[in-house]
Amino acid sequence: MSAPSPAPIPASPLSLRPDGPVEIVPGIHWIGALDPGLRSFDVIMKTANGTTYNAYAVRGTDGVAVIDTVDRACAAEFLARLEAVARYDEITVLVLNHLEPDHTGAVHELLRRAPQAHVLVSPRGMQILRALLGDEADRYRISAVKTGDSIPLGGRSLRFFTTPNVHWPDTQCTWVEEDGILFTCDLFGSHYCDGRLFDDLVGDFRFCFEYYYDRLMRPFRSFVAAALDLIEPLDIAVIAPSHGPILRTRPRDYLRQYRRLTSPRFADAAGTDRSLLIFYVSAHGATGQMARAIEAGAAEEPGVRVSLFDLEGGEIAPFIDLIEGADGIVLGTPTINGDAVRTIWDLLVTLGDVETRGKLGAAFGSYGWSGEAVRLVEARLQALKMRLPEPGLRVKFHPNEADLDEARAFGVRLAQHLTGRAQPREIDFADLAAR
Repeated sequence: MSAPSPAPIPASPLSLRPDGPVEIVPGIHWIGALDPGLRSFDVIMKTANGTTYNAYAVRGTDGVAVIDTVDRACAAEFLARLEAVARYDEITVLVLNHLEPDHTGAVHELLRRAPQAHVLVSPRGMQILRALLGDEADRYRISAVKTGDSIPLGGRSLRFFTTPNVHWPDTQCTWVEEDGILFTCDLFGSHYCDGRLFDDLVGDFRFCFEYYYDRLMRPFRSFVAAALDLIEPLDIAVIAPSHGPILRTRPRDYLRQYRRLTSPRFADAAGTDRSLLIFYVSAHGATGQMARAIEAGAAEEPGVRVSLFDLEGGEIAPFIDLIEGADGIVLGTPTINGDAVRTIWDLLVTLGDVETRGKLGAAFGSYGWSGEAVRLVEARLQALKMRLPEPGLRVKFHPNEADLDEARAFGVRLAQHLTGRAQPREIDFADLAAR
């Protein structure tokens, strides 16, 4: 008696690839591509589920609009799906909501086949598109559109919303009011590949949705909030992003989720007080003494809530939400081998993931020989667009009583800059380099 044949292995959702275009509503199709094998995106994100490059075709009685394209490696897949729903001579409009390569990889070939298409980008996108097309740019009709502009397709129209810095300067959204479909490009995206495409059919992508926000959108939180202000009044039936699932089930839930993510997560922790965070690492106790003196001085200022953290005793990641909601950040480090200690650099690198522009920043630390660490940290804080109203405080070896008195005064002045009681000023980068 022969052994029974093994049961067939069911197909993974990642392998459920749609054969052709997928209808969202009659006359509007997904014509994108799937990339289930992608494991890193723009070197800043891991993509355990791969990604999709979502592009769309919108048909009106007067022509067809193509909204975004795909990564160059997937161009053939995209063009095949497009050909299944439209002839190239029917394409009257090409909308490019964003011009990174994963959205524009098929633009050259598409325009070669449909040179009559009117290419529409945001005002900030004009320069990028011309650079992308090079010498070919003058062959095509290219226009900038801004919030409130619209293009008729016959029975349908495209209306545009300029949403800069979400997460590039050129980003915009495109709205088909007749069907309630909002094409948001990277906004509301996820790096999650599932051939079933729609949020009510795919696997659980909630982690990918929030991870995508944290890595791509969070550093531009104020711009995301401004974009939400523009689009929240719309009567949205479907949110169609450029990556991940198409959101057709309770789309306003995704709007609310973005509003929650965009709000500082510890915004009310200090009440009406200003929040000042002091982080330090101390090799032999000297920088720690300075940190405690700065804390004591800052705490003397009414209306400032001061928190002190020794980074040697904690992980970096849990502090990021706290930093995002803080008004001021002070970093203390000794100088070791002519540099700040690695833990401080790890924190500074992580600050690139949050919005730091305009926050108060300062640095301090002890040193034995050359003392470069404070200057290097200040330069990084300034690169993060923080305001540095006080030159960094440095002490050689262990602080004496006069040094600790100056550290307390340094803390007082920093707190007063937060409350507006200090004389406003900004240190100059040239002064940092000279010290």
